[in-house]
Amino acid sequence: MNTKIKFLGKEFINPIVPASGTFGFGYEFADLYDINILGSISTKGTTILPRYGNPLPRIAECSAGLINAIGLQNPGVDKVISEELVKLDKVYKDQVIANVGGHSVSDYVEAVKKLCTSNKVFAIELNISCPNVSGGGMAFGVDKDIAYNLVKEVKAICTKPLIVKLSPNVTDIVEMAKAVEKAGADAISLINTMVGMRIDLKRATPIISIKKGGYSGPGIFPVALRMVYDVYHAVSIPIIGMGGVTNAYEVLEMMYAGASLVMIGAQNLVDPYACKKIIEDLPRVMAEYKIENLEDIIGRAK
Repeated sequence: MNTKIKFLGKEFINPIVPASGTFGFGYEFADLYDINILGSISTKGTTILPRYGNPLPRIAECSAGLINAIGLQNPGVDKVISEELVKLDKVYKDQVIANVGGHSVSDYVEAVKKLCTSNKVFAIELNISCPNVSGGGMAFGVDKDIAYNLVKEVKAICTKPLIVKLSPNVTDIVEMAKAVEKAGADAISLINTMVGMRIDLKRATPIISIKKGGYSGPGIFPVALRMVYDVYHAVSIPIIGMGGVTNAYEVLEMMYAGASLVMIGAQNLVDPYACKKIIEDLPRVMAEYKIENLEDIIGRAK
C-alpha cells in the first residue's frame, strides 16, 4: 500500500499531520514515539511578539469534543526560530509547516518574513481566524475582502509555499476560499474551530473566561467534511482537511472529499498516540477498501 502524497512540490511519506495548537512544537511528543513517522507537523501558532494568551479558565469539555480559548499563547517568533525549532530539529528530521497568527497585517507580514528564513520551515500556514485590531476585532477570516488583502500582502513577501487556514464561521466558505486563492494562496487548510460555549450551572456563568471559544472534536467532523468537499470543487489549489478526524476511516473520507493531507487536532489531546495509531492503521484500512495508492482517491467522491 502506497501512502505517499505529493503536496506543493514536496513528497510526504503519508498524509497525516498533527494540527497546529494540538501538538506543541512537536518535540514534546518525541518521548512517546518516533515522530519521524508523521507526514509533517503544523507547529503551534506563532505571533510576532510573545503572548501569554487568555486568562484561565480557557478549556471546557463537551460530549463530542472540547472548547478552547487559549489565545495564541507562544514565546514569539524570534524564540520559536532560535529555540523551539532548534529543539524540534534534534528529534524530527523533516521540515514542518509553521502556523502564523496576528492582529494586524503588519503582525502577519513581519512574523512570516522571519519564519521564511528558517530552513526547518517548508510552508507557512496563515491562521486568518485572529481578531483584526484595525477592523474592530472582526476576524480576518470572516470577510472575503479583508482576507484577500491580508493574503495578498503576505504573499508578496513570503518565500515559502503559503497555506491559508479558513474559518468555518462564515456564511459562505466557498467564497472565502476563492478570495484567498485569487490573492495568491498556494493551498488551503480547513476547517478551523467553530464557535461554542459551555455554562457552569453552579455559577450560572460561561465556563470559558472570555465566554466563547473554539469548538473542536468529533462533533464537527461532518461539517468539516462537507466544507472540504465544497471547497475542493470550487478552487484549483490543493487542500489540507481537518476537523474532528479520529481514525483512519475518517482520513479516507477527508481524502475522498478532496483533501491531499489530513490534520489531526483535538484527538491528540484525548490520546497523545492518536497520529501514530492512525498512521499504523492506514494500510489496513486501505486494503479493506482495495486502495493501492492514496493519491488516487483525492477528490474522487462524486
